Amino acid sequence: MTIVRRGHRIQVLFSAEDIAKRNSQLAGDIAKRVGDGLLVVAVLKGSFVFAADLLRALYEAGLSPEVDFMSLASYGAGQVSSGQVAVLRDVEGDVRGRKIVLIDDILESGRTLAYAKDLLVARGASTVLSCVLLDKPGHRNADIEADFVGFTCPDMFVVGYGMDVAHAFRELPFVGVVESDSEKE
Repeated sequence: MTIVRRGHRIQVLFSAEDIAKRNSQLAGDIAKRVGDGLLVVAVLKGSFVFAADLLRALYEAGLSPEVDFMSLASYGAGQVSSGQVAVLRDVEGDVRGRKIVLIDDILESGRTLAYAKDLLVARGASTVLSCVLLDKPGHRNADIEADFVGFTCPDMFVVGYGMDVAHAFRELPFVGVVESDSEKE
């Protein structure tokens, strides 16, 4: 399926329905492995839609996680990672002794997720697991794999469901690929 937004054709890779189903499965997997007493740390900005939906799915799976946020940046307005991770917003609470699940939108180079995980471990978290909506294993530069993965993603720049290109397309309820320019809506 293809839609047109902002003068661009966007091919749907993972539909809203497929994402919702997978979120329920991920929540069940997390509940079985981690249990209650969980602190979820969403890595902003890209994961905000995924994190919100996954938190509701965790509730449906019987968990009552606490939530905090980190804002990390390595892309800026481009489509290629700068290779440097910057902390724009840090977690507010003490993580010592906590069971944490980091939620991120996409695992590609691995630098951002590895940085966040190492930071939380260094601060004394008892467990730091990671959950990503998308895994792009072909470009890994850091030695990290996600503990929970929504989908394996083809080697394409994706948008939607919180992910953007230059701050556009975050509002899409699916994950897609911008194909080309087309007629304006």
